[in-house]
Parts: sequence; C-alpha cells; structure tokens
Amino acid sequence: MKLFYEDVNLQTFQAKKIDEGTDEQGRRYVVLDQTAFYPTGGGQPHDTGLMNQAPVYDVEEVDGAVRHYIEGTDPLLETVHGEVNWDRRFDHMQQHAGQHILSAAFENNFNLKTVSFHLGEEVCSIDLEAEQVSDEVLRMAESQANELVLENRPIETKWVSQEELKQYPLRKDVAVVDDIRLVIIPEADYNGCGGTHPTSTGQVGAINILHTEKQRGQTRVYFVCGKRVTEQLGEKHAVLQELTAKMSAPQEKLVEAADRLLDQNRQLEKEVEELKSQLLTFEAKQYQGNLVKEVFTGRPVAELQKLAKMIIAETDHKTVLFVNETEDKLQLICGRGSEVTTDMNKLIKSVLPMINGRGGGKPDFAQGGGEKRVSAEELLEACADYML
Repeated sequence: MKLFYEDVNLQTFQAKKIDEGTDEQGRRYVVLDQTAFYPTGGGQPHDTGLMNQAPVYDVEEVDGAVRHYIEGTDPLLETVHGEVNWDRRFDHMQQHAGQHILSAAFENNFNLKTVSFHLGEEVCSIDLEAEQVSDEVLRMAESQANELVLENRPIETKWVSQEELKQYPLRKDVAVVDDIRLVIIPEADYNGCGGTHPTSTGQVGAINILHTEKQRGQTRVYFVCGKRVTEQLGEKHAVLQELTAKMSAPQEKLVEAADRLLDQNRQLEKEVEELKSQLLTFEAKQYQGNLVKEVFTGRPVAELQKLAKMIIAETDHKTVLFVNETEDKLQLICGRGSEVTTDMNKLIKSVLPMINGRGGGKPDFAQGGGEKRVSAEELLEACADYML
C-alpha cells in the first residue's frame, strides 16, 4: 500500500518486510507491505529517510513493487519503522505543486502549453511550447501564479476511471488507462499526476521565475518555489552586497558601474595587445641570419605564431624553427619565406613521431605538438637536421 496517497503528510509509519534482495548493480533493497516513501516517478525525485535507523538513499518502483534501497549489511527486522526525510519531501511537494500552478497560469492566460517538467535539486524548469516568451508574459504569469498561491485554494486528489475523465477540463491527456489519479486545483488546474502535493496552494509559499533559455523551438523556464525562493533571495542579496562594497556603488547603480568597468577593461585589453605587438616587433628584429631556431618555455602558442610570421616577413629567405616547452608537452612551430624551398608541413610530419604528436599545416607554415618524450633541444635539432 502506498501510504503517501492516503496521507501526504505522513512522516513515520510501521510496516512488515515482505521481500529483500540485491539488484543488478549489487544494491541492497527491501520491499514492505506498505510505505510512506515516494518512489521516483512523474517528474518527482524519490524520498530518503531511515528504516530501523538504516539510511534509505533511493526508492524505485519495479514491476509494481516499491523497492527501498538501504545502506548497511545488518539484518533488517520483520517489523519496520520508517521515517521520511520531511524537509526533502515537503520541498518536492512545494516544487511540484508550484509547477502545476505556474503551468496553469501560462496555459490558461497565454495559451502556452507545458511539454515537460524537471524537478532539480536547486532549481526546477518547465519547457513551454513556444520559441520565445516575452518578459512581460513571464512577469504576468508569475504574478497570476502567486495570486493563486495567496488565495490558498485546496489541492485535491481523486482516483477516476477513463469514463469519468470526461467530466474534467484536463490541461493535458493522461498517460495511463488504469488507476488514473487527478490533482485538482478548483477552477484553475485539472491534471493527471502521481506525485505528492501539499493540501492547499498557500503551502507552496511563493513562486519565482529565475530566467529562460531557448531549447530547440521551445522555451525553458527556470523557477523555484517555497523555501527555495528565500534561499535564492538570500544568495543573490549576499552577492549584491559584496558587489556593492567592491564596486563602491549602491545597488541601483551596479549595472551602470559594471558597464563602466567593462568598458575600461576592454580599453586596457586593447592597449595591452598593442603593447604586446610592439614588443613582438622589437623581439623579431633581434633574430639575425636566415635560419632562426629557438627553444621557449611556457610561451602562448598564438604569441609564438605571430612572432614567427613577423620574422619571416622581414625577408623571403628566412626560416623559423620554434619549440615551446610547457609543463606536460612540447609544441612546434615552423615557417619559411617564399624563397625557401623546404616544405614545412613535411618537416613537421617527419619529427612528430619523436613526441607521439599530431599536427600539420601548409608548405610555408606548420605547427604541432605532443608528449615530452625527448628534450626540447633534441626536437629542435631534428628539425634543423631536416633542413640540411
């Protein structure tokens, strides 16, 4: 017997053990003659709690039997005392009922149907059958949902037959033909659902939409309900307080201060890039002779590529061979001017086996990298030998 359908607020219960075993993953489970532990299903996660002080960490329904997965190896008595983790259960009840209310607000007032629901550990989401939902619609739906919460309407459950379904304006078709359970918020939402919900909308507390994102022609709406609203508010307020102090700006001026800081940062990045380019130009002029070979340590590859091209650009007779050594690999950059006939791509391919590497490029410029199986100097000399 599923006691959570008889009394959703039941937190402790007595039961008889009727089966136990281990599943394919070696997890120990127990089946009882009745239980208040809700198994995963209908978009709602499972309950946790204690069974004769043994932690219950998962609950699943398999072939009609509710399996309680428990920790430990001690024998379980035939009579079981179960305790449901009520904080977790009530949180799930708030989120699940809040989803019903929010989905009803979107559909009843804006004809936006909910096609899926996810109850996460920190936030929940619904996918709406729409490519885009305006901020105004989001605000209005949230406001209407919270009005329904404040009205403290009853949340009723009823078992009905397929024939009796015709009496109710269902928000969506039910997925089962037998044991049909309706969750009803009078004059607001009529929906087939096997999850647990509080007995009134007021117990949901509050509903807050966090943000949205596009999902393959649909709109995913992230939200929280009940205690999670105050937790989100607390976290965000702490961040705002810290930003207010660090940016020396009141909350209402934070966006303006952030924009100003970002503009300053972009300008500084531009100046840094210009200075780096000037330094590379100066560095390039230091290399004399037609064959330039050098070992570097920890230099950015993009920077060395730019340096090599600057050196090559000075004359058509230059060849550049660079090896860059990082903490865990060797990187190779090879380039030549138009008057040099050596194929840099072939050069790279000839030495990469030394470091079990990969790479390639064009006849005039190539690069690659691999493991530190030889020293950087040995790899560089192998490249220079290829030039002979």
